[in-house]
Amino acid sequence: MQGNKDRLLAGAAMVDITPPAGTHLAGSAMGERRPARSILDPLYAKALVLSQGDRRVCIVTLDVTIVDEPYTSQMRLGISERADVPLDAIMVHGIQTHSAPSIGHFMLDPDFPLETTPETEYLRGGETAFAEMVTAAVIEAATDAAQRLQPARIGVGRGILGDVAFNRRGVRRDGSIMMPKPAGRERQPLGLTDLCHLEGPIDPEVGVACIQGLDMQPIAMLLHYTCHPVHIFGQPETYQAISADWPGAWSNEVQRELGDDVVPLVLNGCCGNINPWHPFDPDCRPDHLRMGRKLAEMSNRVLHTLEYAESADLDWRLTHVALPYREIPKDRLREVALLLDDQPDPPRGPTGEVDPLWFSAASTRSVELCRAREPVFAYEIQVLRVGDLALVGLPGEPFVEGQLAIKERSAAPYTFVAHLTTRYVGYLPTADAYQRGGHEANAKVTYWAKLAPGCLETVTEQARALVTGLYA
Repeated sequence: MQGNKDRLLAGAAMVDITPPAGTHLAGSAMGERRPARSILDPLYAKALVLSQGDRRVCIVTLDVTIVDEPYTSQMRLGISERADVPLDAIMVHGIQTHSAPSIGHFMLDPDFPLETTPETEYLRGGETAFAEMVTAAVIEAATDAAQRLQPARIGVGRGILGDVAFNRRGVRRDGSIMMPKPAGRERQPLGLTDLCHLEGPIDPEVGVACIQGLDMQPIAMLLHYTCHPVHIFGQPETYQAISADWPGAWSNEVQRELGDDVVPLVLNGCCGNINPWHPFDPDCRPDHLRMGRKLAEMSNRVLHTLEYAESADLDWRLTHVALPYREIPKDRLREVALLLDDQPDPPRGPTGEVDPLWFSAASTRSVELCRAREPVFAYEIQVLRVGDLALVGLPGEPFVEGQLAIKERSAAPYTFVAHLTTRYVGYLPTADAYQRGGHEANAKVTYWAKLAPGCLETVTEQARALVTGLYA
């Protein structure tokens, strides 16, 4: 039996954050308005607090598209004050379901001169009312989790599942990039014949951490998998439906199997270039329930192989790395200046939609404004140690190649990477991917594609060093 000071304590809680009808759903580009019309499944803020001796860490997962730094700071401060967790030991992660709102303004830079009302606030990417509601819910969940701390044990394992996620950067026969989507497959019975190959890999790891009470009843299940949650978003009939997508489907399966008292948390990995749509199947159709079931089946198999420990060293590291921006071509700067000088406010079409050319120009101008305020981008890297498990938090949407490099020869026996932590960043493609362009590295240098080639490699190197430092 472990001594009291070495014993692991754990508590978990979840709070419903499903928004009301009409709330703007994020995930689409160019200033489109997507008011929620229906609910397929509820959204949650989930918190896991772990304690050993005088050390505590907290992992928060949110069924939202994006979480931005001003709200992360509020969440961390509230959790630190009410749950007694150091600020740097609190990880806040958005699962990136595209069928939910976002927390914060992320589509345009805060300094972009655009007057908005509660009805037009969506142009900036998120709505304040929802963000404030979720911030309070997160603090409540973490506080409840801390109040539920009990002696616990942890088991960590992994499985492999490679047929529900795919690299989404398809290389056409002319060398350009396409994103294989399910829409229109019925008109292409021979498959996407212009698709030559996929640019990169996936990460097939199904990482599982189970935290149990000493009575072997589960307190929390943690799943690490890597894929954009865009099944619901990708279907016209559910385009305006609220859903946690495959992470929600997995969570429902876990609670069906293990009981409603278990809190299921998903750490979605670096899926900047990973989608759930099979690129080579002419009959591909989005199915978040199938993906949730398959992940649940694998995680359940892993669960029965786990060996548990009643102690787990807790530690953390947090650092900021200065990343450079991309250079905006001079002809693009001229194009943006001409358009925005002529039309400083967004022009709208007959049904109220914003001109996508205007929004693209505003997005590029936002890169200029960000650079003027912050000459180099302060990118946060966070690592939490929970015994043999290293949890790595990386803001933005890094390509999966960076995650795989962090895992390869990792100093930790298990390394789970979570993307979209802390603040909005945009994509971090590989240096080679910039040569082909595509949505994630587009030539227009938009706000979601603003960081320079080489940033992913820098982040990868620094994250590996932090993990090594915690396990040296």
